[in-house]
Amino acid sequence: MSEVTLSSLPKEIAGKLLEIGAVALRPNEPFTWTSGIKSPIYCDNRLTMAYPEIRDLIAEGFAAVIRANYPDVQVIAGTSTAGIPHAAWVAQKLNLPMAYIRDKAKGHGKQNQIEGRIEPGQKVIVIEDLISTGGSSLKAGLAVREAGAEVLSVLAIFTYQFESADAAFAAENMPIATLSSYTELIQAAVEAGKVGSGDVELLQSWRQDPQSFGR
Repeated sequence: MSEVTLSSLPKEIAGKLLEIGAVALRPNEPFTWTSGIKSPIYCDNRLTMAYPEIRDLIAEGFAAVIRANYPDVQVIAGTSTAGIPHAAWVAQKLNLPMAYIRDKAKGHGKQNQIEGRIEPGQKVIVIEDLISTGGSSLKAGLAVREAGAEVLSVLAIFTYQFESADAAFAAENMPIATLSSYTELIQAAVEAGKVGSGDVELLQSWRQDPQSFGR
C-alpha cells in the first residue's frame, strides 16, 4: 500500500474500525464489561486480523510513527495476545527482531515472561491493540524495563482516553501513543450516521466518568 499520512491516520483508522464492526457504539443500550462497568462502546480489534487491507493500514501506520519518532528502535515487542500479530507485521515491515510479552511468567520450562529475545540496553517499542485502563499495557512495558531494556514507547491502535490510564503511564515515565482515539471515533461515527449528534454529549460523559455511566 502507499505510505500513510500521519495527519489523516487517526480518522482513517477510526472509520475502518467502525466499518468492520471492530468498534460498536450503543449509547442508549450500553454493554457491560467484565468489571461490571456499563459502557456505550465495545472494542474488539482482533477483528482487524480478518481484513488484510485494514491490518496492513494499521501496520503501516505503526511503522510510519516509528520511522518518524523512534528511528533508533531495535526490537518490536507485542503484548500477549492481541498485540502479537500486529507486532509481527510491524517488525516485518521494519526488518527488525520481534518478541512478545506474556501477562506473567510461565509456570514451567524457563519460566519466561518475554518470548523471543530482548537484550539489556536494547531500545524497544511495545505494540498493543487497545488502551483502556492501561494496566496490562503498562505491566508489559515494565516487564521490558525489568529485562534491562529501554521502552521508547508503548504504541496502540486505539485508546479510550481515560485520564486514569494517562496518569498511570505518566507516573512510570512510560511514553505512550496511539493510532486513533475515542474522540476520533465519535466524530467518525457521527459523520457515518452511526450515532446521532444528540448522543455525543452522552458518549463524552462516559469517558470522563465511566463508573457512573448507566446508573
